[in-house]
Amino acid sequence: MNRTSTTANAQDHFDITTLISGFFRMLDERGFDEGWADAYFTDDLRASTPLGVAEGAEAVRHMEEAVGRFAATLHLSSDVLVRTEPGARTADASWNAHMTHVHRDSTLRARGEGADPLFTVGGVYEGRLRRTDSGWRISRMEVRAVWTTGQPPVLPAGTAARVRESTGREVSAARP
Repeated sequence: MNRTSTTANAQDHFDITTLISGFFRMLDERGFDEGWADAYFTDDLRASTPLGVAEGAEAVRHMEEAVGRFAATLHLSSDVLVRTEPGARTADASWNAHMTHVHRDSTLRARGEGADPLFTVGGVYEGRLRRTDSGWRISRMEVRAVWTTGQPPVLPAGTAARVRESTGREVSAARP
């Protein structure tokens, strides 16, 4: 985040914070109806997560798939910092996130007795936003995990291969 620019005015800060909170709420409610992403992102969104980098519609699909691997999720955002110049068309924002994921019964059965039902992540988001005719939208988003507890989901083989290729990290893959 550009730390040399001024803090956002109250309305921009409110609008951007509301956008972030709405995005997290929509993820947890699984509000993936047609065109849902238009309310939160620009068409050229670039999202970077521990699972790699994706752009545009592919980034949106990755979010839907990631949340869909769990029975339920709860995303909490806090400490939103917004930096922009008055009247600017772009802004930088960062926020802390606490993300709790409840594994599906099928995952718990596959892992065996005593498997932890929760995968929890504490992380930091960095975002670039653009002011559009419809309001602020996220054009760049990066999430960095600071800590985790529990086990992440077992990924489909194709997704695990994409993660290895994109990040160089090995992840658990489902057996074919």
